[in-house]
Amino acid sequence: MKKFPARLAIVFCHLIFPDIGVFSDDWPHWRGPNRNDITSESSGWTADGWRSAESAWKQNVGEGSTSPIVVGDRLFVMGWRDEKDFVYCLDAKSGREVWSVSYKCPQYGRLATGDEGLYSGPTSTPEFDETTGFLYTLSCDGDLICWDTNHRGKRVWSVNLYDSYSIHRRPKVGRSGQRDYGYTTAPLVHGDWVIVEAGADEGTLLALDKTTGKQIWQSEAKGPAGHTGGVAPMIVEGVPCVAVMTFQGLLVTRLDAGHEGRTVAQYAWITDFVNNIATPAVHENYVLITSAYNHQAICKLEITMGGARKIWEQPFPSKVCSPIIHNGHIYFAWQRMRCLDFETGEQKWEGGDFSDAGSCIVTSDNRIIVWGGRGRLALVDTADQSPDSYHESASIDNMFSTDVWPHVALAHGRLFCKDRDGNLACIAQRIVGRTEQTQ
Repeated sequence: MKKFPARLAIVFCHLIFPDIGVFSDDWPHWRGPNRNDITSESSGWTADGWRSAESAWKQNVGEGSTSPIVVGDRLFVMGWRDEKDFVYCLDAKSGREVWSVSYKCPQYGRLATGDEGLYSGPTSTPEFDETTGFLYTLSCDGDLICWDTNHRGKRVWSVNLYDSYSIHRRPKVGRSGQRDYGYTTAPLVHGDWVIVEAGADEGTLLALDKTTGKQIWQSEAKGPAGHTGGVAPMIVEGVPCVAVMTFQGLLVTRLDAGHEGRTVAQYAWITDFVNNIATPAVHENYVLITSAYNHQAICKLEITMGGARKIWEQPFPSKVCSPIIHNGHIYFAWQRMRCLDFETGEQKWEGGDFSDAGSCIVTSDNRIIVWGGRGRLALVDTADQSPDSYHESASIDNMFSTDVWPHVALAHGRLFCKDRDGNLACIAQRIVGRTEQTQ
């Protein structure tokens, strides 16, 4: 594997957290254990600063904006090189490769067009199923593959969505340039199914048997897939559902027996360049959707079995970072870190500088780990700690030289950061101490 520059090595080490044996989560899905970027783990902040450690590891896993996931002492991640996608199982403590598998895959999806200088390789984050030990990956070229992690990544089944469903290139939107990034949305395991945003004529969402790959149902809603991070589970009036951003906007679909795939709600939100990237954020029967481009807004919707109703819309967009809903507030990092009131959408504070790329994690000690730009890692207080202003306790800058589209992950006292070139590090703050910024 390709090595990092030596000057960066000093910052690549794992976090040591107090009481990690008491509060310690896996990070097995897109957006973490509960699929909402909220964890029971501490940020690691103490009166002396952000705690660092002696050991360090770093790897390059190949091109791609797919995010790492962590199960126990194993980290799973994807990357592209030499005309192949690779799926790696690494030791989370040391970064040592435990096993890897690969398959032939192009650098971009077969219908890809536009923005090739901003991304390459796989984008969809893997999904882990705790009951079987199966890992599900989706390539930019539509290869949905089930791997058995108990048998060193043995292939269980595979299906190519382009080949099986005759997928079309995403349509052009208005006067914006035409964009198609291939497949980007993380699969989701629900019961006996793996659900994927396919964008097929048969249905926008497909559910396959998670052990065989056989199609079980398709969504009533049809139309192209969006360029979004993941599918979000939710409960609507006691009914299990999923929410996803498609090409056309928000789609909420039923999962209950006898009604699988039936549409609960749709809300039009067509974005220039098809860039409805942020995953819908769910709290109870409410959903937040947001994008920049022609919308430049964040919108709160109430979902009932009768459809979607707009509660408010505010001019505070997030282009990439999926919002977090926590203790009556909304957090996201796009350009600047923002805190909004969940009830009204009014901004409470903003601050920092995180450019386009961004992801966040809210920790059990009411702090936010922010990963953005080209490798800026910051520790920011939530509104519980700092209700009226942005307060940054610590930061590390310029860790990488390319966009950090991949989502930051936190598991078992270790923080994992990655960029689109495949540089992956288990890191902590370089210098123990405070930056104490308020903006």
